[in-house]
Amino acid sequence: MGYTTEDSRPISDNGNGAARNSNDPVWTFRGYQMRPAEFNAAMVHLYRAEIQRANTWRNRLDSTTNWAVLSTGAALSFALSDPGHHHGVIILNTFLVLLFLWIEARRYRYYELWSLRTRLMETDFFAAMLAPPFAPSPEWAEQLSESLLHPEFPISVWEAFGRRFRRNYMWIFLILAAAWIFKNFLHPTAVTSFDEFVARSAIGMVPGIAILGVGIVFNAAMFLVGFLTAGLTQATGEVLPKWESNVPILDSMWRAMQEDSETSRAKPVKPVRSRKELLALVISNKPQAIADRVLRELNRGVTALHGKGMYAQQERDVLMIAVTVTEMNTLKAMVKAEDPSAFCIVAPAQEVIGRGFGALA
Repeated sequence: MGYTTEDSRPISDNGNGAARNSNDPVWTFRGYQMRPAEFNAAMVHLYRAEIQRANTWRNRLDSTTNWAVLSTGAALSFALSDPGHHHGVIILNTFLVLLFLWIEARRYRYYELWSLRTRLMETDFFAAMLAPPFAPSPEWAEQLSESLLHPEFPISVWEAFGRRFRRNYMWIFLILAAAWIFKNFLHPTAVTSFDEFVARSAIGMVPGIAILGVGIVFNAAMFLVGFLTAGLTQATGEVLPKWESNVPILDSMWRAMQEDSETSRAKPVKPVRSRKELLALVISNKPQAIADRVLRELNRGVTALHGKGMYAQQERDVLMIAVTVTEMNTLKAMVKAEDPSAFCIVAPAQEVIGRGFGALA
């Protein structure tokens, strides 16, 4: 885990009724002893910073939606105010709205990154203070640290695209399609046959049947992407309702894709990321001093293997230490401080399981 609790009792009690100094460290975090006030203050400031970034990107999402709504309103006002053939403006605006949707999907991925971090702190730090066992989950600090050190989007571009489409843009595309049909059907006079409707759909040298076919394929593809991405649940940062629409028919279709065959409740998949794990072999004339510092400051286990140097024919202990990639620099500094002539071998570990790392399943 990212930290250990030395005492779960109140600071004023050391377990035998004697008062303990409020300045005594009660948290050991990555080898550093921190007072409760210092650790809590750092977490609160980090939470406020991530909330601010999430709000900033939330406002950017609203901006692209507003652009799409305003451009749609302007295009429809222009197209429907004149009985002439201006339905091409509606088609042009449709592709403009598609561009806004793509931009918003990219912004939504950033928003989900900041939201995921705030949710990790809310569920596993703040909420853990309020309910037994009054301790965060074993993986939360590892996930939060990995997200800070190596940021990756928690949501794919297709899931972001489909979610924003279902939330806002589906209705804009429906309005544009209905307005295009309404324009061709009634302006300048009502059509009397399907052939006349197709003829009115033409734009310049492009025949009406081609315009009509492209429109059907385009809208079908958009709704297909929206429905096929409804079952993706990579993102957990934003507070989402169980079902994303107020339309019963659409709700039932999405529910069928999201429900498991054995349960009637969809469970989001929480992304779990662990930092890269390394295995260090340290050959030194001062193995005990190095091992003591690793145990005390890194809070990592150390195993001594008996070895023999075949060139010098000298027997010595070889320290085997499993660490994460962010702890390697600290380990190197410890080894150098104790024995500048030490010999180190660092190799990537495919998997490290057990205490302090992944659970042994």
